Amino acid sequence: MTHLNRPRPRAHFFAIFALMGAVFCLPTARPATASESGGGKLQPALSLYGDVKYKPGFDHFDYLDPKAPKGGLVRMAAIGTFDSLNPYILKGNPAGNIYLTFDTLTVQSDDEPYTLYGLLADGFQLAPDRSYVIYHLRPEAKFADGSKLTAADVVFSFNLLRQQGRPIYASYWADVSKIEALDPARVKFTLANKNNRELPMVVGSLPVLSQKWFESRKFDETSLSPILGSGPYQVGAVDPGRAITYERRPDYWGRDLAVNRGRFNFDQIRIDYYRDDTVALEALKSGALDLRIEPSSKNWAIGYESPALASGKLVKTTLPTRFPAPMQGLVYNLRRPIFADARVRAALAYCFDFEWSNQALFYNAYKRTDSYFMNSTLAAPKSLPSKAELAILTPLKGGLPPEVFSQIYAPPKSDGSGVIRDGLKQAINLLSQAGWVIKNGKLVNEAGQEFTFEILLNNPLLERIILPFTGNLERIGIRAKIRTVDPSQYQARVDKFDYDMMVGLFTQSLSPGNEQRNYWSSAAAKTDGSQNLSGLANPAIDKLVEILINSRSRKDLESASHALDRALLWSHILIPMYYIDAVRVAHWNRYGHAATLPWQGFDLEGWYLDPTKIEGK
Repeated sequence: MTHLNRPRPRAHFFAIFALMGAVFCLPTARPATASESGGGKLQPALSLYGDVKYKPGFDHFDYLDPKAPKGGLVRMAAIGTFDSLNPYILKGNPAGNIYLTFDTLTVQSDDEPYTLYGLLADGFQLAPDRSYVIYHLRPEAKFADGSKLTAADVVFSFNLLRQQGRPIYASYWADVSKIEALDPARVKFTLANKNNRELPMVVGSLPVLSQKWFESRKFDETSLSPILGSGPYQVGAVDPGRAITYERRPDYWGRDLAVNRGRFNFDQIRIDYYRDDTVALEALKSGALDLRIEPSSKNWAIGYESPALASGKLVKTTLPTRFPAPMQGLVYNLRRPIFADARVRAALAYCFDFEWSNQALFYNAYKRTDSYFMNSTLAAPKSLPSKAELAILTPLKGGLPPEVFSQIYAPPKSDGSGVIRDGLKQAINLLSQAGWVIKNGKLVNEAGQEFTFEILLNNPLLERIILPFTGNLERIGIRAKIRTVDPSQYQARVDKFDYDMMVGLFTQSLSPGNEQRNYWSSAAAKTDGSQNLSGLANPAIDKLVEILINSRSRKDLESASHALDRALLWSHILIPMYYIDAVRVAHWNRYGHAATLPWQGFDLEGWYLDPTKIEGK
């Protein structure tokens, strides 16, 4: 499951450069009456398979420091621009970190596979047959204007987002057949699919908006006027397209909840926008910025040399992660006829030389990705499918690549010398089987059509990585043009699937579920703004996604993810690139965080200005 509002561990797909959960002091659950529950016992937390780490009455999450001092300003950078403060619609480019102004029904703990604790809600009743779930709202929950947050607002928000919001909402909540306010403090979600174990939880990701506030305002238009929320921060100064500042609300209704203890420590969070990432890095080194998530291995290796780094005023910190590494790859748009043949897609993978790139470009910082659930038990084992996997895969055999059953997937590998003659021969052979031949130095098909395509990028830093790939393509007669556009144009083109190839990032969690529809389903392939970037539309994979979503145990989930992983890998919808199992954070030496790290390594919400450090004085 991917959290739809905050980029938490089950993170937002497009959170590449970083902007970057929740129960309060849980009271012991009060006994539920028969009329309240309809047979469902009131409980203070929801877990996918029943294990809950934090018991009623806990004080704080282990990865947060409950004594963290409040105050100060942290300045970070974003690349590009923004023209909207509405993150829930396709139109416009929303400001970074705008999620800080909204609260959701629940929050996920960052040191468990998938457990939700209440934020706006303080208890849950799940029907024994999983046909419905009732969320009980906190009586103290309020919007930033002081108005009470009620079940009517929850119903309004759910319907509004599903009907007018980004397509992921309709996909994510597709199995909710009905929502109703039982009274001002209780909301009932009727669930059409009782086997979807995640469904009672995914509705908890709902950001709640004010029905009254929207009576006189339009939702589906971009605006630089803040939307009324109930979150810990409010929008402060806005310099359209250039900077935005969030101010911590001293009257935030949830400031004393146990799940928020040690969280939201900065008085102000400022996001400055830069057109060029190199300029943003120099701004950090000069002291104009305070903290940066570093995406570039080159920058990390040699880009921070400065008097500030030498003196210890500026520090580089590597924070290990315990979550599946995202699948980053060169994504084919299967909506383009030129990529319709899987042999063509398999062939082009031989032209991406990871081993040479890692040595020559990345300072050996990365590992090769060979799974959609990398760095976890969800990744398909390096063996042929198990008996449990075959029970899933065999009924779908006619719709899956035959290699799923007979071969162990591995991306093409070179010796790192930069000479990939053998790989190019393999590519030419596959292309020949697909009807493409080299004539006069150009790869053409029987109709004389030349093999050319465009690679869409949104960051010039990627060009140095992609150029060696296009050079290798050129050696076998393929002309691939790199086109780098500004973030606004890039997002508009991605939402409309207007590209031949792009660099895509697919984040996963330790409990994948409903979000897989938005990544791989046939329906998502036809929905503008979905995350099915490749346009994959295969009924057999649709079925694998549903089997995964309906897994009844952790063991079943792992078998289903293994099966789906194999099917996706052998479908050749992208060229796997690389990953790192850590987060690289550069910051001025005036910040602190809890000794215990969250599983995703870095969480800005848990950092604070440390008054004991020299640079903080």
